[in-house]
Amino acid sequence: MNETSSPLGASPNKWAPIAAWGAAIAMMALMVFLLITRTTIVEAIAPAATPTAIPTIAVEAVPGTAPLPYFDVDQSINAITREIDTHTIIPNRMRTDVVEYTIDKGDAIFGVANKYNITPETVLWANYDQLNDNPDMISVGMSLIIPPVDGVYYQWKENDTIESVANEFDADPQDILNFPGNKLDLTDPQIEPESYVMIPGGHREFRQWLVPTIWRSNSGASQSIAGPGACSVPAGGAVGSGAFVWPADNHYLSGNDYWSGHLGIDIATALTAPIYAADSGVVVYSGSIGGGYGIMIMIDHGNGYHTLYAHLNNTLAYCGQSVSRGQLIANAGSTGNSTGPHLHFEVRYNGGFINPWYVLP
Repeated sequence: MNETSSPLGASPNKWAPIAAWGAAIAMMALMVFLLITRTTIVEAIAPAATPTAIPTIAVEAVPGTAPLPYFDVDQSINAITREIDTHTIIPNRMRTDVVEYTIDKGDAIFGVANKYNITPETVLWANYDQLNDNPDMISVGMSLIIPPVDGVYYQWKENDTIESVANEFDADPQDILNFPGNKLDLTDPQIEPESYVMIPGGHREFRQWLVPTIWRSNSGASQSIAGPGACSVPAGGAVGSGAFVWPADNHYLSGNDYWSGHLGIDIATALTAPIYAADSGVVVYSGSIGGGYGIMIMIDHGNGYHTLYAHLNNTLAYCGQSVSRGQLIANAGSTGNSTGPHLHFEVRYNGGFINPWYVLP
């Protein structure tokens, strides 16, 4: 068989590998050329800035922690900020424990109760052994029990049950069981005799000592009381108009307001400040008296109204004297059971107590 020769004197099979290697070398040369060309163009347009390293400070190594970065205060840092609020909100939790309060000069049961956000009746009921339900029996230095909530702070007796005590004070047995301060086991509530228990929402009647209403003669309801300020009051005399004026220059309170345990108002006064007749009438008592009132004046206004002025420093109107509305009758003081100068002022109508705020202008 005759063989045909290539023009180059070599067979095609020998030239194929040489051609492949040549193509590969050409491609690599092209890639290097393109890379060099791109870098040159970028550097020409925007030369690369020299990076600035953020310095760090040396921090003593603590196991499990990383060193803290140092931030130059001269460098501007963009960040989300908020204002600092130094006010801390304290949860308003209910008090469950009894506390003690020592009476200071100028204190009154009404003000002490307001300070602890409970009713003045609650304070009186918890301190019956000292106050005998009389808010005027407090004195400077006296220590009072202040219950945590409104109700009766009760000393448990032998044979008491939760149901019987709740019934006595018109309270809900579940309120006694569930009150946290009583610390009762709901599955087996056992209360030791002589221990104290809070009766939330409970109440009882007051045992009050009050100056009886004194009437002038021939009034149809004459009554006199013993005491250095009493006298035989004659019939007749001045009669009130029913239009009252303030009995003191100040028209605000400094102690007790009118409430079920304090049937008058305590008007702020300075020592020896003037006290005036709230309306015209006849003085039916003028002098010292018991029950914590100190020096007292009572006026029968002849129209069903009586007014009473207590804790006086001295009296300027005598028993049996007719006085006119606004007339000076005494000087303010702090006699009797009082922690500071003030005027205890009562208004009565047909022997019953009414709120002085109803008649004062």
